[in-house]
Amino acid sequence: MGKESGSIGMVDGENNAMSNSTGSMNKNINNASNYINNINNNINNMSNDINNIDNNVNNINNGINYVNNSVNNGTNNYASNSANSNGLPLKFYNGLGGFSNDGREYIIYLKNNQATPAPWVNVISNRNFGFIVSESGGGYTWAENSRENRLTAWSNDWVTDSQGEVIYVKDNDSGEYWSITPSPSRNKDLYVIKHGFGYSTFENRHEDLWQELLLFMPVNDTVKISLVTLFNESGKGKKLSMYYYINPVLGVHEKDTMQYVRARMDKETGIVTAENPFNAEFPGRLAFVESSLPKDSYTFDYLEFVGAYGSLKNPVCFGSANKSKLSCSGEMGFAPCIAIQVNVELEPGERKELVFLLGQGRDMGEVVNLCGKYTDTGNAREELKKVKKLWEDKLGTIQVNTPDEAMNIILNGWLLYQAISCRLWARSAFYQSGGAVGFRDQLQDVTALVYAWPELTWEQILLHSSRQFIEGDVQHWWHKESGKGVRTRISDDLLWLPYVVADYVSCTSDWDVLKEEVPYIEDELLGEGENERYGMPAVSEKKDSVYGHCIKAIEKTLDRGFGEHGLPLMGSGDWNDGMNMVGVKGKGESVWLGWFLCTAMKNFIPICEKVGDKELAGHFKELIGQIVMAIEEKAWDGSWYLRAYFDDGKPLGSSRNSECKIDSIAQSWAIISGLGKPERTREALNAVENHLVDRDAGIIKLFAPPFDKSDLEPGYIKGYVPGVRENGGQYTHAAVWVVLAFAKLGEGDKAYELFSMINPINHSRTPIEIAQYKTEPYVLAADVYATPPNTGRGGWTWYTGAAGWMYRVGIEHILGIKKRGESLVIDPCIPSDWPEYSVVYKYGSSVYEIHVKNPEKTCRGVKYIIMDGEKIKLNKGAGSFAHSSHDKDASSLRRVSRGKETGCFYHVPLFKDDGKKHVVEVFMGT
Repeated sequence: MGKESGSIGMVDGENNAMSNSTGSMNKNINNASNYINNINNNINNMSNDINNIDNNVNNINNGINYVNNSVNNGTNNYASNSANSNGLPLKFYNGLGGFSNDGREYIIYLKNNQATPAPWVNVISNRNFGFIVSESGGGYTWAENSRENRLTAWSNDWVTDSQGEVIYVKDNDSGEYWSITPSPSRNKDLYVIKHGFGYSTFENRHEDLWQELLLFMPVNDTVKISLVTLFNESGKGKKLSMYYYINPVLGVHEKDTMQYVRARMDKETGIVTAENPFNAEFPGRLAFVESSLPKDSYTFDYLEFVGAYGSLKNPVCFGSANKSKLSCSGEMGFAPCIAIQVNVELEPGERKELVFLLGQGRDMGEVVNLCGKYTDTGNAREELKKVKKLWEDKLGTIQVNTPDEAMNIILNGWLLYQAISCRLWARSAFYQSGGAVGFRDQLQDVTALVYAWPELTWEQILLHSSRQFIEGDVQHWWHKESGKGVRTRISDDLLWLPYVVADYVSCTSDWDVLKEEVPYIEDELLGEGENERYGMPAVSEKKDSVYGHCIKAIEKTLDRGFGEHGLPLMGSGDWNDGMNMVGVKGKGESVWLGWFLCTAMKNFIPICEKVGDKELAGHFKELIGQIVMAIEEKAWDGSWYLRAYFDDGKPLGSSRNSECKIDSIAQSWAIISGLGKPERTREALNAVENHLVDRDAGIIKLFAPPFDKSDLEPGYIKGYVPGVRENGGQYTHAAVWVVLAFAKLGEGDKAYELFSMINPINHSRTPIEIAQYKTEPYVLAADVYATPPNTGRGGWTWYTGAAGWMYRVGIEHILGIKKRGESLVIDPCIPSDWPEYSVVYKYGSSVYEIHVKNPEKTCRGVKYIIMDGEKIKLNKGAGSFAHSSHDKDASSLRRVSRGKETGCFYHVPLFKDDGKKHVVEVFMGT
């Protein structure tokens, strides 16, 4: 090699022509080298592909081994004892995440560029503020209304899960930078993400720097707190820069507001504020960004921070290893952003905390107050304790301990958290961001709160009463801040008011709510052929009691009339909004609405009698008899009940249909109402099991087959892909009603089996299952797909009324703990192989430890109850109003067979504030 080099050196010095030739040769050599490099790169890529295939094979093998171990050891036992790669025990660990030992956190481990198959988010909110954060760090923040007043950008692209807020860390010595969350600029090390009740955390140890980001918000204030902890584990000092970046919206969508957003650095306080003077719904609001550390630099120009051709993964501002500072220009770019930079120096072994704030105030005084309060890391930590205490108190009202750990986890917090934080307060999630209050939606949600937070149920009843038109119909949905909403011809919305009011009075015996005076609203009536109108109604001078509002809702439904089969008119949709064309011409009839109308009247009869409206109570009884008779005579299809009749008289949900032959809710509500013929309701529910329960996929379909190519035109539901959402997929809301129906029939084994089947934890126990289901294991999905190739895939998560229903069904109808006024009715309907279970119920300062024992291996029936050492007498009478209206039928109405139910119940007395622990022993048997 040395000899050749010397020869070339001599020739180069003596002959220029040879030099040119050598240059050409060098070019050829370089080209050849590049070609060889390309070949090597291709070989490396092929090797990587082979490695990826090997990894996939290994993952599949791991999944198969996991399933085999589950079969050998018992799935629940194996899952409960699994551990992550770091040896930390997690319950139901599936290769990506699992539950903490107490079930209150879902912990995700992302290493080697792992990712969850879809965004796994947390919805964190209070009454006036909130944010969504995914395991990658994606999400957005809002104030007051999650759609109309977004502070940062919302995205429901589950592939990109884009960020509107990022915290970056930059090592000023090396120039290396990364995001403190897995996206958008991920480092190579393990990220640990924990979603808890009211908070989420991100932990990462990059080389010798340990970092934690804790995201939460105060119990009441309108600010998002990002509490960052840094720990230098190295033997030398570190100089870091941290950047807090947001993409401000201050309205509905950034494309509509970006030209109006104005940001500035307040000279007196140093707080960055932003406003949109053209956001008429929220005038004068000031968004703000602040830090507990002095800001070293800032910018409001997207092009300076991210760049025209940059990205959040590689912002141009980090292009130079020596550049740390931003321009500090107060000018807004054509594309606005807010980015602030602070410096942090860490000595060896030093630990530091800092805070970033993002919030909104009604004026500068409120902004200054919030910043002064929460830039103090001590105050922030104290507020976090309050947040955790709030959720611990409310979610801990009822705690269950059954042989099924998946059931325990979902009932001991996650369902109620989903119902409150997402459905009631946020009214937003990853896949939908509506911000509005749905009349039927949020009313159903608060029925789950009668144990833990009945004040919220009371408030919601008054709110919904105030959205009833003077004629009796209601807004289908509306925005609380302005009152703008939609008036429709949907037929079931208004009936949820009397249904929920009766349920609330039943559980609490709070009769005073009926006396509350609430005004109506007024607006122009819908014209002929007009099925809906968006507008802002006026508040009427006419008021009525909540009782009056409920009666008006029932009477309005009755006044709308009945069709030729004697069934209530469906209007432009009933519970299934997508069937908006079935009765749009005013002649179509709803079988489900018939059951529901009768249920609302039946449950209100004791209230009418209590307040002295005995004539009205008698009228309701008579109408119930007529409607039930019409259903039995005109809507029985031979083995199940029809779903509806079209305007032209064609049946829907019939064996004669090629699509939607059977619909579950017409069957389940025949039993839930307590009014269907016992022999028919059992046959109908058997049909649901045979046609709609898919045990292989673990789903309960809404109806089958889905709409696709037939000449039936039910409405926009047919626009959904067959087997997706309401079009024949599992619509979980209705699936829970099927569970309830089996429980009401006393079928404890099936009720529990189906409850477990739709429990999301049981869709996510193994790598194979999570690859199919994809969505979060810790909250319910509104729908699960029912057709190949996506059978069993979770759809729209978090934002579903199924959460509240599933909580009530699990607590009341399977475990059998039913609060009725100032007593508990213990009426379990459990799987026969459960030997025992326990429930702890906190009622004020009193605690009830309920131990249920099942020595005879029965599904239903209570032999006797011992409370504090004394036997409780069997209540053979009708009991309280609540129990007679909800758990047994009035004597003049048809009863539904409920297994071993006899009409006699044990009432455990409740003492709200005696400060004592009461031990209740329940012995089941025949």
